[in-house]
Amino acid sequence: MDRLSALLGHFSLHASTFQSGRFCGIASYGADVPRGYVHLLRSGRATLDSEEGGSIGIEVPSLVLIGRPYAHRLTATEADGADLVCATLDFDGGIDNPLARALPAHMLLPLGAVPSVGGIVDWLFSEAFGDDCGKEAILNRLFELMVIQLLRHLMDTGGISGGMLAGLANPRLARAITQMHDSPAKPWSVAELAEAANMSRASFAAQFREVVGITPADYLVSWRVSLAQKRLREGRPIALIADEVGYESPSALARAFRRKVGASPREWLNRG
Repeated sequence: MDRLSALLGHFSLHASTFQSGRFCGIASYGADVPRGYVHLLRSGRATLDSEEGGSIGIEVPSLVLIGRPYAHRLTATEADGADLVCATLDFDGGIDNPLARALPAHMLLPLGAVPSVGGIVDWLFSEAFGDDCGKEAILNRLFELMVIQLLRHLMDTGGISGGMLAGLANPRLARAITQMHDSPAKPWSVAELAEAANMSRASFAAQFREVVGITPADYLVSWRVSLAQKRLREGRPIALIADEVGYESPSALARAFRRKVGASPREWLNRG
């Protein structure tokens, strides 16, 4: 069972490096830009200010992951000696895709606490502070690989307390969630999903809601609507999308879409 491949196949991420080297000054990032960010402090010191008004001094090599639009600011003085590498994160399907929604708004982790990303981060720093050709392209791919490794780490260590990633971290629930990800058009019943999880129907439904936060049926609808949103952005006709994501007609998809999004597919698409 591969808990991530179907998810990343539909909603892959794309990094774009914009800072590489000594950082001195103030860099502010608003919540109005539909993307996430990754900041890697190799050495020195920096301060992270969040939109809630909190201020955290970062004094050891660390990873800051901003999973979705979130106002924050990084500051450092010349004396801080901050060596920083940063990238934006854009997700297929837009920032409201299930992967971006599943990530915390912000996360600060010392690199020593995430040994699984150590090899990639070492390579990333080597490229960032070197002068080899093709550096930017390699950095972008390394940032993407690092985030995938971080997702593995979060699932393996229970680093997410609720939502989709918490469900994928649960060995039994992950079987059912992966089935929905792999075959969204199938008319899944709770009984079939419980069987995939090797659980009784009642136990499965209760545990799914406790861990993921919604019912299995609601999760399936949310997944289908997320796939529909991605396909709408790609310009696919709604009749074809409805069939691909498990609805018997465009109107059936539109009703589910409105329940989840608060607008019809056309209205949602028109408002950008």
